[in-house]
Amino acid sequence: MTARPASLRAEGVGYEVHGRTLLDGADLTAHPGETVGLVGPNGSGKTTFLRCVYGTLRPTAGRVLLDGRDAAALGVKERARRVAVVAQDAGSAFGLTVRETVAMGRSPHKRFWEQDGPGDARRVARALERVGAEALADRRLDELSGGERQRVLVARALVQDPGLLALDEPTNHLDVRHQLEILGLVRRLGTTNLVVLHDLNLAAAHCDRLYVLGAGRVVASGPPGEVLTEELLAEVYGVRARVAVHPATGVPNVVYLPPPSPSRRPGPDAQEVRIR
Repeated sequence: MTARPASLRAEGVGYEVHGRTLLDGADLTAHPGETVGLVGPNGSGKTTFLRCVYGTLRPTAGRVLLDGRDAAALGVKERARRVAVVAQDAGSAFGLTVRETVAMGRSPHKRFWEQDGPGDARRVARALERVGAEALADRRLDELSGGERQRVLVARALVQDPGLLALDEPTNHLDVRHQLEILGLVRRLGTTNLVVLHDLNLAAAHCDRLYVLGAGRVVASGPPGEVLTEELLAEVYGVRARVAVHPATGVPNVVYLPPPSPSRRPGPDAQEVRIR
């Protein structure tokens, strides 16, 4: 259904706008078939980084390599054949059915005004089946629930036959069940996945490796068990937390602690946390 999983390498990627640095020398590697998470506080550069990867933004420094080729040298359609996007602002495709919405993903493989053929219809049907949305094919996209819509948008990305899937907060506004279903689905697709997430417990459970961004720079990277530490959460997020291995899943589990009461004096075990 999809092309072979792509390799992704970002080398010293920077992005500036109006004299403001949003990304500063960010490096990242995603090996074929991996699910790599981008995490960090609001304003840390996660979405900017993702947009530099899929081409909405052009880095002002560094480069992005897809399967060893400089992505900046790829044409718009060629890049779209390699990278599919599930963005936060994907729009509602007002008035279109689910089948029509998913079929839009075939446009990078077609000439202007070229009509869909039987092969395109089969790909759309297979993509909908793969995400468990075949029963929705004739419904309008703007009538769907959040979880149903996200499944359809993943199906639209799949029919592009991408090697790399870039997802910006795919669980945003979804309930717990649909969060788990969407991320579980992404893990099973066989693509290389780069996903922006806010929920650190979801990131720990569904990503092979994490890159933590802070003020536009990569401040930590590696497997979730190595990256998600109490010290890092205090430094990057400015929160108190306890991190332990969950007995049922075997992955790190983050429990956030309330800030200390200002009326209480620090105890003997209190530690000073410096924020870089």
